[in-house]
Amino acid sequence: MTEKIKIQEVLVVEGKDDTANLRRFYDVDTYETRGSAINDDDLERIEKLNDLRGIIVFTDPDYNGERIRKIIMNAIPNVKHAFLNRDEAAPKSKSKGRSLGVEHASFEDLQTALSGVLGNFDDDNQFDITRADLMRMELLMGNDSRKRREYLGEKLRIGYSNGKQLLKRLELFGITLAEVEEVMEKYTA
Repeated sequence: MTEKIKIQEVLVVEGKDDTANLRRFYDVDTYETRGSAINDDDLERIEKLNDLRGIIVFTDPDYNGERIRKIIMNAIPNVKHAFLNRDEAAPKSKSKGRSLGVEHASFEDLQTALSGVLGNFDDDNQFDITRADLMRMELLMGNDSRKRREYLGEKLRIGYSNGKQLLKRLELFGITLAEVEEVMEKYTA
């Protein structure tokens, strides 16, 4: 790969290793949160960058990454999101430890995540999924509902959501009932 792919938006990542991996393949600017700590100054800077160039939140698929994503989403609802699943973010060798991170993703996995960038959906009138639909598809309160939600989040590239958060996340990204049903038809326990 001779010429790097240019990304206009600024990517919010957790650390310098994430930035280093992204810069192997992309001409990209990042804003590093330096771990799970994110304060009002960070949010102010991220909001300013979002106004100037746009932001893509690209955090790790773990508890801290989701926590950072939620804090940013609540403060700046119109940011975009890119998601890696847990397998894509896992270290490829045992010597790299067991932590999940953007730093471990291959070019192909980064490309898939960044090409599937999702923005905030803002037309409430078109959202057609109800809690009853999620229960019917056993995404809530079923024996393997957690596994089903993990599968759905991975296939739709919206990350994992617990039972309380799933409906809100589907609405946030404008996912339709037909899309959820299509994915879940292919689910096998």
